[in-house]
Amino acid sequence: MNYLKIGSICTLIALCATPVTARDFTIAAWGGNYQDAQREAYFKPFMKEHGLKFVETTYLGGLAELKAMADTGNVTWDLVMAGGTDAQMACDEGLLEEVSWDALGGGKDLLPAAVQPCAVGNVVIGNGFAYNAEMFPNAPPQDWADFFNLEKFPGKRGMINNPNMNLEYALMADGVPLDKVYEMLSTPEGVDRAFAKMDTIKAQLQFWEAGSQPVEWLVAKNVAMSSGYNGRIITAKHEGKPLEFVWKNHIYNIDVWAVPKGAPYKEQAMEFMKFANNAEAQAKFSAAMPYGPTNVNAIKLMSEADAKDLPVGDNIAEALPYSDAFWVENYDTLKERWSNWVVQ
Repeated sequence: MNYLKIGSICTLIALCATPVTARDFTIAAWGGNYQDAQREAYFKPFMKEHGLKFVETTYLGGLAELKAMADTGNVTWDLVMAGGTDAQMACDEGLLEEVSWDALGGGKDLLPAAVQPCAVGNVVIGNGFAYNAEMFPNAPPQDWADFFNLEKFPGKRGMINNPNMNLEYALMADGVPLDKVYEMLSTPEGVDRAFAKMDTIKAQLQFWEAGSQPVEWLVAKNVAMSSGYNGRIITAKHEGKPLEFVWKNHIYNIDVWAVPKGAPYKEQAMEFMKFANNAEAQAKFSAAMPYGPTNVNAIKLMSEADAKDLPVGDNIAEALPYSDAFWVENYDTLKERWSNWVVQ
């Protein structure tokens, strides 16, 4: 018997099945309760099914880490959850692997915006504003016009220190229809109009950096209203905090899974994204963390109580889809103007 030949064959089989790497499958995501829910819905079941060990790390957004991996050839992540704008820019710069949608089933059960060249949309996030119900027991705010109305609803306002979404909010508050917001914001007049509306509440603005801050400020009544992520607000509400999220005219965006270019576990990462498209897995995630699924069938598997607090169905009937393409094209210019406006 040719033991050398058999051993060589076994070695080749092992190399085909498992990447030659000294580390475990590595996932970079947002951390916190969000990543806790992903671990139970996606990471653990997938890794168990495929016999993989995995480690997790935190990604804070931007392209710096992905660029460093590409420049050095030391790719330390196999899978990253990113915002759609970052993923589109990373794709354009060749920092991500292209997705073979045929291998992933074509994406026919996903929202159209989830099917991207270098990424797989997995989570629908509602970005709107919230208030403490104890501060408005009789006539609570209903829309962005109310958020910007300091006379009718006095008090400080919380907003993230960034132009994206805030300028859209300002235009909606000023009466621009949803389907005209990005058309308006694409003109100098529209940008001026948005900043003029922001001027009306500037004296009462308090800027947040972390997604947990709006919840903290609202509960402590440090602000009367604050923009924020629906998942953070709804989770706090489920914990007994007197907070309400306003669904009318919120902006919904999609967080995506992507594979850094040259990731050692590329094939396994692509298999993971197929697993994460599954309706059952997405329903499990959304039941634990109140963000919406991208698989249109997932909502059918959820209880009515869980589904009513997600950016799906009636809750996105009067919502604005976030334009990653607009912000990829215009972010730098508008960020510069925003930064100057903040310090004026």
